Amino acid sequence: MLDAIEFASETCIMAITSASTKPTNVATAHRRRHGIGFWIVAFVFMISMAFAAAPAPLYVLYQQRSGFSSFTITVIFAIYAAGVVVSLFLAGHISDRFGRLRVMAPAVLLIVVAALVFMVWPELPGLLLARFITGLGVGMLTATATAHMTELHGSSRPGTGFRRAEVFSTAANIGGLGLGPLLAGLLAEYAPAPLFTPYVVFAFLLLAGLLLLVTVPETIAVDSTWTYRPQRVVVPRPDLGAYVAATMMAFVGFAMFGFFTSLAPAFIAGTLGITSHVVAGGVAFSVFAAAAIFQMVSSRWARTTQMPVGLAVLAVGLVLVTASIALGSMPLLVAGGIVAGAGVGMTFKAAIGTVIYIAPAGTRGEALAGLFLVGYVGMAVPVLLLGLLLQTVALVPAVTMFGAVMLVLLATTATMLARTRRHASA
Repeated sequence: MLDAIEFASETCIMAITSASTKPTNVATAHRRRHGIGFWIVAFVFMISMAFAAAPAPLYVLYQQRSGFSSFTITVIFAIYAAGVVVSLFLAGHISDRFGRLRVMAPAVLLIVVAALVFMVWPELPGLLLARFITGLGVGMLTATATAHMTELHGSSRPGTGFRRAEVFSTAANIGGLGLGPLLAGLLAEYAPAPLFTPYVVFAFLLLAGLLLLVTVPETIAVDSTWTYRPQRVVVPRPDLGAYVAATMMAFVGFAMFGFFTSLAPAFIAGTLGITSHVVAGGVAFSVFAAAAIFQMVSSRWARTTQMPVGLAVLAVGLVLVTASIALGSMPLLVAGGIVAGAGVGMTFKAAIGTVIYIAPAGTRGEALAGLFLVGYVGMAVPVLLLGLLLQTVALVPAVTMFGAVMLVLLATTATMLARTRRHASA
């Protein structure tokens, strides 16, 4: 009888223990799956952005092959930014209703299609088409991937805040933009078929990432009652000033990125006489690498510190870059690019953090899409205007005017930030 009672007691204890540990195991597996998904999305995001910037060191080869002018290069670059803007306006926000994966997977497929167009049609119409398709894919991806990483992080590490997601999503975005020109420059310099091989490598990496996306958990329930409409950013009215200031920081920062991925390689090859594709890719990489590093360095700072310091550093970088063009100095160009990149990293990190903080959870993707939309307008319009200016004005005065306009925009943004802070204090 005692043995039977003891056996029954042990059975009950085991049943209770099993019942209590099963939910814990399920929760642990849930967090682990979302944690792995976080890194997969980061990888896909980084490779996609790397592909978007990969043609930067190759533009010189296209110029030599087809006799493109500097303005043609800016048009090729601007058509990419136009694709991003169109995509952000029409589709950058729909992942809030259709789900993150249902937007990310088609976006990556579009970028793969762009790689194929680069391979089979290396003439001007093909380049314009490939860049526009790339822009469409990137526009669908940027806000969606940023929001998805934020939500995957929240599920894998509940109660830890958004800082880690902000750091790694911005690093994947900006770090990818730096990795692309470096890898493309290395392949163009040392691999056969310099206008073919880089796109093959990126297509393979993108397809690998697409296969991995299948394993990533979805974080948004599909809203079958939603009616489609174009982009409309919803931000709480008291936070509108902070949102506008964040978009201004994205505008100026992306304008600097646009200069280094469109016209800087041609300046290095044409004016400075340095024809190495590795050098051209390395200069672009140094700018984006500085941005990625300094956004991580400043990640523990308060946004009220990140913003003014980042704007001041970006202003110094703009002055150095402008001086490097006037003096024809490669070391000064690299130094100015690194300083400007550091400023962009800090300001863009603060902008992303501001939008994630103030946007309601159900409209986070849409608010981020609005931020990226303004940023990519900044990447296209100032550089395109600079390209037009170079048709009639010499390089040095044209770049000096570009730098002066950017400094005015930086001062305007700083004024807006100060006014927003005063209103918040009041």
